[in-house]
Amino acid sequence: MNMQHKSKLPHVGTTIFSVMSGLAKTHDAINLSQGFPDFGSDQKLIDLVSKAMNSGYNQYAPMAGSLELRKAISKKMEALYNSSYHPEHEITVTAGATQAISTIITTFINKNDEVVIFKPAYDSYEPGIKLNGGIPIAVQLQAPDFSIDWEEVKQKVNNQTKMIIINTPHNPSGMVFSKADLLELHEITRGTDIIVLSDEVYEHMIYDGKEHQSACLFPDLKSRSFVVASFCKTFHNTGWRIGYCCAPKELMKLFMQVHQFSVFCVHHPTQKGIADYMQEPKHYMGLSEFYQNKRDLFLSLIEHSRFSFKPSSGTYFQVLDYSNITQEYDLDYAKRLTVESGLASIPLSVFNENNLDNKVLRFCFAKKDETLKKAAEILNSI
Repeated sequence: MNMQHKSKLPHVGTTIFSVMSGLAKTHDAINLSQGFPDFGSDQKLIDLVSKAMNSGYNQYAPMAGSLELRKAISKKMEALYNSSYHPEHEITVTAGATQAISTIITTFINKNDEVVIFKPAYDSYEPGIKLNGGIPIAVQLQAPDFSIDWEEVKQKVNNQTKMIIINTPHNPSGMVFSKADLLELHEITRGTDIIVLSDEVYEHMIYDGKEHQSACLFPDLKSRSFVVASFCKTFHNTGWRIGYCCAPKELMKLFMQVHQFSVFCVHHPTQKGIADYMQEPKHYMGLSEFYQNKRDLFLSLIEHSRFSFKPSSGTYFQVLDYSNITQEYDLDYAKRLTVESGLASIPLSVFNENNLDNKVLRFCFAKKDETLKKAAEILNSI
């Protein structure tokens, strides 16, 4: 029997992260492509999760997540942003931030709804929109600063616009939205039914004295927003797949209708361990200094290379401009750099509108100092 099935995403292939990490493995290259640390998580956190397993936290957690963890999240949001989210009705623990994003899109996007996204965009946004029959409306960020043309945003928002997705600190560029940016978004959405999905997974990684501008800092914006965050990024354990989202009660109620049938609940002992770990805010409050030191080390080591750069303002990614070296298409150069020089990165064109090529590559600096020094030696030799 020859069965014929039509793909819902006919133009989507293997993600660039899998392509470049696979290439790095094949050629034994230093992998600064995919965003994961090559150092371990805090042993104290691992011990707390193990203790939770041994203490019997091995059955289903509540659908919205462990109440103990939701209370810890609520306390953190109050302390950092002076923003109140009720732990029983306005916070849900998810199987990573990507699941939260997917569920939010599925909850609200119907056929022909338009969703504004800013490119270069994290690669899960657009497929999620299309799977639900929505139409992605791209606004291209302006290199080299990756600034936002808010006049263009205003022109693209209309009565078909159902959602706007923002990401700050921004992956892959390392840009951080300013207060002025959030105020522009506030004015554009004020008095509308537009949902704002604010992807804030790198909230604790902001440099040079800048402050994270969460959507929840602006009351009217908060009233229409989901704030999405990640424990995986914060606590150096990307394989644990645990995050959360916060939203007003009436929005979260709709979210839960979908969440209950897609995931139901998240790994219980991990929730218990993280809840205990969060009792000491120092475990996430020191991340900006920790990663700024790594960024500064990496950039100081390649200061005299042929690559040019503007220091990343947030995330644990640094964009490097290679236009002084070659005019190759960025995907081709990224592959050649991996195969011939032994260093893997991510080309940004794959995240851009019409594959716009600005001759830049993204490098992850969430690595041991030894790894960054080896990578810098390669970059300096080119």
